[in-house]
Amino acid sequence: MAHIDRAVTTGTFSLDGETFEVDNNVWVIGDDSECVVIDAPHDVEVILDVIGARRVRAILATHAHDDHIRVAPELSRVTGAPVLLHPDDMVVWRLTHPDIDPSGELSDKQTIEVAGTALHVLHTPGHAPGAVCFHGPDLGVVFTGDTLFHGGPGATGRSYSDFDTILSSIATRLLSLPPETLVHTGHGESTTIGIEMARLDEWRRRGY
Repeated sequence: MAHIDRAVTTGTFSLDGETFEVDNNVWVIGDDSECVVIDAPHDVEVILDVIGARRVRAILATHAHDDHIRVAPELSRVTGAPVLLHPDDMVVWRLTHPDIDPSGELSDKQTIEVAGTALHVLHTPGHAPGAVCFHGPDLGVVFTGDTLFHGGPGATGRSYSDFDTILSSIATRLLSLPPETLVHTGHGESTTIGIEMARLDEWRRRGY
């Protein structure tokens, strides 16, 4: 039976000439035999400790900011798993890995099968052009990367981002999920779709 494990890595995020210290969530979904990894931020060894002896079927990138894909090529080399990224985020990927390509692509409505459960890819641009979320209906969860956090949308004040776009993505692709759906984010604590749905009008008023 599929279950969810979490690791937290610490490092930096850099874009537009600024660098920030960040803690990133890494989500591993699978059973005792196989798994997929969502995002590969800063530290391969931390991620490998969560994986253990399991076969890694894929490394799934929610988007290509450096604090989400920095060690993805190394993790791929160690595990033999492909790195999958939405092609709209290649322009962002190149900022970190100019000479290395992802192994394959993610597409909207694609299904990733692992350990008898399915993760459905939702293209949710705004924080980054190729940002995606992974909805696991059997597990009652959606992994949102930096698209949706506890308290609101991901940041949109930097290159390749747009507030109106992220708000549309959240409203049309995420808030249509069952309100009890757990939201496992790229940073910080989890929330639910119902909690964030109640804040939609506040997001619209405040802007980001």
